[in-house]
Amino acid sequence: MEYRRLGKSGLKVSALSFGSWVTFGNQVGDTTAETLMKKAYDAGINFFDNAELYADGKSEEVMGDILKKMKWKRDTFLVSSKVYWGGKLPNQYGLSRKHVTEGCHAALKRLQVDYLDLFFCHRADRETPVEETVFTMNDLIRQGKILYWGTSEWTADTIMQAHYIAKENNLIGPTMEQPQYNMFHRERFELEYRRLYTEIGLGTTIWSPLASGILTNKYANGIPEGTRVQQPELQWLRDFVASEEGKTRIEKTKILAKLADDLGTTVSKLALAWCLKNPNVSTVILGATKNAQLDENLDALNVLPLITEEVSEKIEGILGNKPKFPLYG
Repeated sequence: MEYRRLGKSGLKVSALSFGSWVTFGNQVGDTTAETLMKKAYDAGINFFDNAELYADGKSEEVMGDILKKMKWKRDTFLVSSKVYWGGKLPNQYGLSRKHVTEGCHAALKRLQVDYLDLFFCHRADRETPVEETVFTMNDLIRQGKILYWGTSEWTADTIMQAHYIAKENNLIGPTMEQPQYNMFHRERFELEYRRLYTEIGLGTTIWSPLASGILTNKYANGIPEGTRVQQPELQWLRDFVASEEGKTRIEKTKILAKLADDLGTTVSKLALAWCLKNPNVSTVILGATKNAQLDENLDALNVLPLITEEVSEKIEGILGNKPKFPLYG
């Protein structure tokens, strides 16, 4: 396993990490979840990602039970949660001091840990002043309940606003962002955030590196039985796969799969390695429902050396979506 600094912080995260979105407490049973987490840990993964939203808190409960059972030393793993969607009542969602504080306490209880290594604002909250959220996160750090805080899918401007508020008030600002990043979703990560990596040393924990499964090439001949896309709550994904944009991505994935085959690998591993090739990626969050799937994804690090300049150019030629940097700014 390779380990990278989380942005400019001193924290080391495994280049590949493991997340529980749409799987724990929902798609896979507790026994399978335990097997997958143990396999990930034994492979050197030290970061396990979660959120209050996932399976309405059940995902964190499952992960917490596993962490308690495994009895891993606390200094050998990192665990995260995200706060925003805790419920439907007025103070059960958002980034107010009340919900952020209560969301943190609830996550600690479900995960059965004394502190969270990483705590994310799952989305920006237009109804709460950024100052309120920044001060609250700083308080949680001072209280020893979280070690680092960050954002997920915030605009670059709002992240910078939070950074400057923290700097002006001698507080601890956001260390990391959790954005979607993959071969088909590039603009925000590569273009919008480009100055944040150098100006504030932003770390990143990217999600959906396989574009919700499209980059596995499993939709090449339609939607196969037993895939997560058939779950009722993922109707949006079924709709996208059937859309013109979805079909275009599937066709490009077929071509990428041929390139991967020529390289002696799979399109899944090629797509993950492509993400890892970006120096601004701190860690790539994997999701899995089966041992074989996780084994395949874990091998992505071995594909990194195959992505030469020539191969990168071939990939860009297939994708045709490289962000165009502005002449000024």
